[in-house]
Amino acid sequence: MSAESSRSDDGPSTWPHEHDESERRFVGDLLRSETVGGVIALLAAAAAVLWINLDAHSYTSFRHTDLGPLDLEHWAADGALTVFFFVAGLELKREFLLGSLRRPADAAVPVVAAVCGVAVPAGVYLLVNGLSSKASADLGGWAIPAATDIAFALAVLAVVGSALPSSLRAFLLTLAVVDDLVVIVIIALVYTDSLDLAALTGAVAVLAAYWLCQRQRFTSPVIYLPLAVGAWWLVHESGVHATIAGVVLGLLTRTLPDDGEEHPPAARLEHRIAPISSALAVPFFALMSAGVEIHGAGELARQPVVIGIVAGLVLGKPVGILLGSWAVTRFTRAELDAALSWRDLVGLAVLGGVGFTVSLLVSDLSFAGTLAEEAKTGVLVGSVLTALLGAALLGRRNRHHRD
Repeated sequence: MSAESSRSDDGPSTWPHEHDESERRFVGDLLRSETVGGVIALLAAAAAVLWINLDAHSYTSFRHTDLGPLDLEHWAADGALTVFFFVAGLELKREFLLGSLRRPADAAVPVVAAVCGVAVPAGVYLLVNGLSSKASADLGGWAIPAATDIAFALAVLAVVGSALPSSLRAFLLTLAVVDDLVVIVIIALVYTDSLDLAALTGAVAVLAAYWLCQRQRFTSPVIYLPLAVGAWWLVHESGVHATIAGVVLGLLTRTLPDDGEEHPPAARLEHRIAPISSALAVPFFALMSAGVEIHGAGELARQPVVIGIVAGLVLGKPVGILLGSWAVTRFTRAELDAALSWRDLVGLAVLGGVGFTVSLLVSDLSFAGTLAEEAKTGVLVGSVLTALLGAALLGRRNRHHRD
């Protein structure tokens, strides 16, 4: 057979496969982009708001449709968000072992900023609701404005910050990772009403088996998938919020490569699961959770819960982040990265008020009924305001750095 005929035979048989593989890689990389993931979740949230205001009955009925042991609303909060928190757990461990949290001296400023960025908005919320004379005031939502949404904050930064120093993104990532860790601890400690010790013991045993399989370098998903599902269900049944299982599984996954190993399990899993989290899990949660009716907006805007959350996100978050950053650089030897200025940090601090995903989850855990709707309204309004204001400030700094 001639070389020409061989090429003509090979071409049609290999090209479609190579083209399909290239297309899959392109789509996967696109969905891993913070910008695209944030946009998809934002569209899902907008669809939820539109749907419930056009036909509240059908939206509520759909949200409460039973699917196996849970309805869709609980599958979104307890199931889909577990995928999101699993990816967060992988990112947390990578940052502790390989990233910006590896050296305490480098991580000191964003870590203290994150802790203050959780405490100050919680204090603002408590102050607003504690001073209110309205019957609708409720102190139970103090943790709602404490969270920073990693995906949305990084998405806004990616859109407006092409010329900003790369250390600004590292600062924001570290801030958001530590912020999530603190909020995860709050969820585990505060939002657990009662414990089923038998289920919790079973969950610990399954998680230990997962860790042992990682230590033994097992690679088959046939082993890990039943362990992951079993750990998730046992944590759910124990009374601890099921998303904690996702975080723990992520932290137990091996992050450092062995000799001769190109990619460790954590990197491979994050590469595969991040698109599922950003394109399916988080948007599904946003669709099920962000539906709030906006009629009577004037009355809603006067509710202490709404005011406390918006004030916590728009004012408390930036003040806390900047105050923590200033205190640690003023009273210790820690310093801002040389490429950053305090003007850059102001824009980033405002962007830290984008709560969204985790804040919506904490809203569901804190309240029910009317108060939950008020809390979600505050989260959506506060997150949009901080995203727009942060984008404006960082866009101005971006032009400065580019020029």
